[in-house]
Amino acid sequence: MVFQQKMLTHEDPDDEEEEAPAEEEEEEEEEEEEEEDLVDPLDTIRAKCEQTEHCVHLKERLELCEARVTSRSHTEEECTEELFDFLHARDHCVSHKLFHNVK
Repeated sequence: MVFQQKMLTHEDPDDEEEEAPAEEEEEEEEEEEEEEDLVDPLDTIRAKCEQTEHCVHLKERLELCEARVTSRSHTEEECTEELFDFLHARDHCVSHKLFHNVK
């Protein structure tokens, strides 16, 4: 858009360079305002799904595992299984709700 404005105006090229940063700053501020208004539906649905009984139970199991692992200094235990179980349950819930919100 700035490129088109430069082609249409027949002023001194030095003047155009001085005006361009101010215009770009205004455009960036407008874009930031628009981005602040937008909310990703995936994030909101994930948050709702994490509150379901099944996901809460799996998240508790994950947190217990993490607490157990961090309390030990030498352990090979990882909480991969618990993490995958939680993510699978949450994503399963999300998959049923997400596409109803997509236009």
